[in-house]
Amino acid sequence: MTKPEKIKEVVDYLITWLCYGDEQAASRVAYTADEKALEDHDVIIVPNRQLGNYIVLPEMDRVVVEQPQKGKAIIRTDIVYNAFFFVSRAEETYNTQRDRHNRFMANYSILGENNRLQIPLLDEHARLLLKLLDCPVPAPGFGHIYLTHDIDSISQYRSLRGIIGGLKRGEGKEVWAALRDIHNDPHFTFPWLLEQDGQVPGADMIYFVKHTQGEGFDYPQYSLHGKDFKRVKKLLRHNNAYLGVHGSYYGYIPKIEYSKMFRAHFLRSSLSHMQQLENAGYTDDFTMGYADEAGFRLQTTRAVRWINPYTLRLTNLTLHPLIVMDVTLSNSNYMHLSEDEAYFLCERLIAKVKMHHGDLCLLWHNNSIGDNSYHKSLYPKILELLK
Repeated sequence: MTKPEKIKEVVDYLITWLCYGDEQAASRVAYTADEKALEDHDVIIVPNRQLGNYIVLPEMDRVVVEQPQKGKAIIRTDIVYNAFFFVSRAEETYNTQRDRHNRFMANYSILGENNRLQIPLLDEHARLLLKLLDCPVPAPGFGHIYLTHDIDSISQYRSLRGIIGGLKRGEGKEVWAALRDIHNDPHFTFPWLLEQDGQVPGADMIYFVKHTQGEGFDYPQYSLHGKDFKRVKKLLRHNNAYLGVHGSYYGYIPKIEYSKMFRAHFLRSSLSHMQQLENAGYTDDFTMGYADEAGFRLQTTRAVRWINPYTLRLTNLTLHPLIVMDVTLSNSNYMHLSEDEAYFLCERLIAKVKMHHGDLCLLWHNNSIGDNSYHKSLYPKILELLK
């Protein structure tokens, strides 16, 4: 496929995506500076940026619209380029800042600089485009609800290192209770999570399972062939939960037969990582959130196919926006919010997703429910917002 053909494929896809998949509505839109195209189209989006040449910042302040005659409109703000910039993660080629885990963080992004992370700009563009086309805007509600959980550990006290650590901290009573019955272990919160999630109608429950060697930042690693994991796996499948793959901190991407869903450990996503995912046969990535701030990293509430910003290829990898992660709210090196502050932020973000008929994706770790934090009381309150 030639470069112009790739650009056309990308533009056509983004316009249809902005129209919420309505191909008939998208056919009434032209991406051109030639105003004569209004003879055959109802809306023109004027290109102010050039796809495929070099990365420049998008126009984010306001959308300039002219309506020269009834039923016709010219959008002079390049909302197609805006969509490309955020869903392709082109920003990460423009800005090379990374944290100590080699992650592109919210405070490096133009979204952080402009306090835009809590506003899904591309969904606002989509609503405007549909209104100009006199098409119905999707009714408030959720397209999908994904209640996801990364299984970073199954238990706190049922490994040699966990036992020794617990005894050193004077937690002998808790250690022996967990050794007698895994249900007494503070990290074995799966029955509780399944009970809570099961009260949300139509929600998909996804548990991302670690496939690592358990070294360094991948510690601890549980045995995928051990009795404890088999117990968890049986419990999850009995409750109709899906299993996803939780990749290694160090970039190892295993090919797993039972799932094509992936989330990177520590949310360590990169452009090369996404290309490797597609090469490995994964179809759905749930990594797209910032670790340091909750909100809309992709500037949308809706799933979208990844566009490689280097090659301009429309890939088969679908990116699912991750809206909120538990430790983002509470950790002192991230947002460090109180429980009330965390709840009100989640309430605002969930309302945005619902308004745009988007997909809500939440991430709560099974071990954070068992730790000495507010997450066991906060999580049910958040789920109440979804019922």
